[in-house]
Amino acid sequence: MIPVITIDGPSGVGKGTVSQLLARRFGWHFLDSGALYRLTALAARRNATPFEDPAAVASVARGLAVEFRPGDLGDVGIFLEGQEVSDDIRTERAGNDASRVAAVPAVRDALLARQRAFRQAPGLVADGRDMGTTVFPDAALKIFLAATAEVRAQRRYKQLKEKGLDANLRSLYAEIAERDERDRNRAVSPLKPADDAVVIDTSELGIEQVLAAVLAHCRTRLGLQ
Repeated sequence: MIPVITIDGPSGVGKGTVSQLLARRFGWHFLDSGALYRLTALAARRNATPFEDPAAVASVARGLAVEFRPGDLGDVGIFLEGQEVSDDIRTERAGNDASRVAAVPAVRDALLARQRAFRQAPGLVADGRDMGTTVFPDAALKIFLAATAEVRAQRRYKQLKEKGLDANLRSLYAEIAERDERDRNRAVSPLKPADDAVVIDTSELGIEQVLAAVLAHCRTRLGLQ
């Protein structure tokens, strides 16, 4: 069985960065499942596909022309129909749109096989919000990174300000809280830690500290260095 490490949960501490660093350290493959939902939402919006039409949005998900291209600095470029959209899918609007389409069962069904196809030797680090509960329930190690909506709003606010972008802390908090509520209460694959997941509260931790905590569990549970 090809081993999988899942990194789930809403933390705002750079979960994707932690996941990529793990994959690079072990020489494993990497799946950013959230990007697939964001890409679906972006493609639907560009094609004027109404989010209220489940069948139409699911059709968009099935037909995504997506590429994940490794960069020279260890980063991953994300391309939709040949155009790089790495920045386009990381906006607050894209995140909220992704949460909306992720609540559509037909979309989740359309993307499930696509996500599981990333499981290739020697192993996979899968980053998302339902990796350990739904996509890879047999994962060798399941990590759930958590932080309050308040902490995550502050982290996002700081990130946007550092990029020279306008941001409103109160609006960010409202958007994050609304997304969490929608994700926790969706009918299919609601946001929650798997029963056998290791939950790490990242509220007082930075990326390096979170990575160290995850690596400690990789060593003790899987013997990975």
